[in-house]
Amino acid sequence: MERLCYETLEKQGYDGYLLKEAPERILQFGEGNFLRAFVEHFVDCMNERAGFNGKVVLVTPRAGGKHWKTINDQDGLYTLLLRGQDKGRRVDDKRIISCISRCINPCEDYKEFLKCASNPDLRFIVSNTTEAGIVYDPQCELTDEPASSFPGKLTAFLYERYKKGLAGFIILSCELIDRNGDELLRCVEKYIDKWGLPDEFAGWVRRENMFCSTLVDRIVPGFPGEEAEKIWKELGYRDDLLDAGEVFASWVIEGPESIMNEFPSDKAGLPVTFVANVDPYKKRKVRILNGAHTSMVLAAYLAGKKIVRECMEDEDIAGFMKGVLYDEIIPVLTGIDENDLKEFALAVADRFANPFIDHELLSIALNSTAKWKARVMPTVLEYHKLKGELPRGLTFSFAAYICFYLQDEGVNDDEWVINEYARLRGAKEEDIAKAIIDNERMWGFALKDLAGFKEAVTGYLKLINEKGIREALHLIRMQITTEEE
Repeated sequence: MERLCYETLEKQGYDGYLLKEAPERILQFGEGNFLRAFVEHFVDCMNERAGFNGKVVLVTPRAGGKHWKTINDQDGLYTLLLRGQDKGRRVDDKRIISCISRCINPCEDYKEFLKCASNPDLRFIVSNTTEAGIVYDPQCELTDEPASSFPGKLTAFLYERYKKGLAGFIILSCELIDRNGDELLRCVEKYIDKWGLPDEFAGWVRRENMFCSTLVDRIVPGFPGEEAEKIWKELGYRDDLLDAGEVFASWVIEGPESIMNEFPSDKAGLPVTFVANVDPYKKRKVRILNGAHTSMVLAAYLAGKKIVRECMEDEDIAGFMKGVLYDEIIPVLTGIDENDLKEFALAVADRFANPFIDHELLSIALNSTAKWKARVMPTVLEYHKLKGELPRGLTFSFAAYICFYLQDEGVNDDEWVINEYARLRGAKEEDIAKAIIDNERMWGFALKDLAGFKEAVTGYLKLINEKGIREALHLIRMQITTEEE
């Protein structure tokens, strides 16, 4: 079977959308599955629908790199599978992405990497170098070819651009850390200072470049290993860069809407939002998407479920999750329009029901103590402050969390946390609730001082032990009202 490339498609008489030649407008640090299922998909759609007419030149951010040779062998082409559920409708779409021009490995050809700085058409820099990518490594020097860290490489590239007298860039960081654009700028400025680069260059970096903090959201399983051979036969070519992602996507960019004059995502109908402050949207994702996961999965696992999709097929578990979302989480979120929050919650239900992804509950349950504290506890506290009462569903989720941690199997957390629960096995419900809630190492003082919380959790522990988790879930679900009901 022939490999995917332009020649192969020409032989097959392919008549779908392809952009063979266009200026390189985007430099991207990272060639992995996520960016190719997210940024490249957006750029490809802008090329087709909005006349962006731009190619992306990829740069491997680390020595070696996983895909750079294959990307070049396939002329930058690959097939993207977008699969999932959209408003209850099953989606299984395939698209050949043609917006990549080439991939450069700066460890192999550093001069070619720097040469890109001389391209006047280049306007955007995108990155996803993992959470550990935006770090300052004091060992990096300007004379390194290349610097080992991503910010070191970027600083050298910006300096080369500055020396050419060309305009700066709109820099879109996609790493999953808070204020990623701000943190990247801090690292760059540290290198400028360490390397003794001119004050004029430091001013140019601040004045002529936009370091945008962004929030990205799309689940990307990546290469569909077990299905690859079958998919290749259907497509009629071998594609070693097959990439699979969910249908849902969201890109929130902190920056002026004027960026859309150069990055026409709106004209292409893409889920890109430009905002003055990305933080409320990070809060939306953590509280709604992650909060729904954490508050639901432990009770669901105790009820015999193994993957998220099974939970959405269960009337009581799905009803519990929706009640928590609409009656307890959304009412305390501020800074975002309520309709937007509800639309995001609807998308969460579709994402959880994705028929193509087997998202295991135990993988979500990993380190649930820290996750409940970060994702759920703030909502509990804000709800109580706003309404003067405890949220029933989220309080019940804490009792389910305790029950999960009291069992022998499936618990994966810090050793000290596991030991705390081990010593409580067999104790009375009220003693267990008090010991866990009063544990300042786990929760600080927040839950210890929350009026009525110990009593409510004790009651739910007794309910679970007396009625069983299935009946307890049903009773709680019936007490929570949702807009759907």
